[in-house]
Amino acid sequence: MSLTFSSGPLAGHAPDTVNYRIEGPPHRLLMHEFPRRVRARFGGETVTDTTRAVLLHETGILPQVYVPREDIRADLIQATEHHTYCPFKGTASYWTVTAGGRAAENAIWSYPEPNEEASWLRGYAGFYWDAMDEWYDEDERVEGHLRDPYHRVDVRRSSRPVRVLLGDTVLAQTSHPLLLSETGLPNRYYIPAADVRQDLLEESDTRSHCPYKGSASYWTVNADGRKLTDAVWSYSKAEGDSASIAGHQSFLHDDLTIEVGDPA
Repeated sequence: MSLTFSSGPLAGHAPDTVNYRIEGPPHRLLMHEFPRRVRARFGGETVTDTTRAVLLHETGILPQVYVPREDIRADLIQATEHHTYCPFKGTASYWTVTAGGRAAENAIWSYPEPNEEASWLRGYAGFYWDAMDEWYDEDERVEGHLRDPYHRVDVRRSSRPVRVLLGDTVLAQTSHPLLLSETGLPNRYYIPAADVRQDLLEESDTRSHCPYKGSASYWTVNADGRKLTDAVWSYSKAEGDSASIAGHQSFLHDDLTIEVGDPA
């Protein structure tokens, strides 16, 4: 994400604070090896199992996993008449995956004759991630997408006072938040649940998954006759570098004011 978004070198607009200029098209491609075993399963069958996967970074797009065509189960895929055209990569051909009495239509694509400037895509195929039932990075099941090696999350204890308000109503106030910095995104403050007005929150059915932080639950703010849907979230079992935010809550909504003061 850091390569293709925000101020990354493959983003659409470079910042002014650099001493370089990249000569080339405004839409950029970079492919590199993914260092671990990757598997995809559908209908109870393993569709691909490879240690030769690559990640394609493309301006404004999340990294996309591609695998060698010969590492895909040929008996589970059928070519279709569907084709698409990308001005940066060429004309794509598609395959449907059939297994376990089910079909994932046009779930796999490849560029048999890629544009000259993307000739290294020849022999590789991409998957629509959500079309498969399961993905594994080595033996760990992956939700969302494969982790981008250029994306990182840092969590730091802070003594900055943080206050969250809806109008004049204080929803949360703490002097010991956790500050989470994530590549390409604004800093977020995570507040201990004990410092949040839980009586003004209603748990939502909404769930989401981040490959860098884990599975998130959401709450709706209900205060002063106003409801702000899914304005609060938390990772009850945060993972990896984000583990310390487990049990903390963060806020984001256009109607909320988040005040951050100077450290004591």
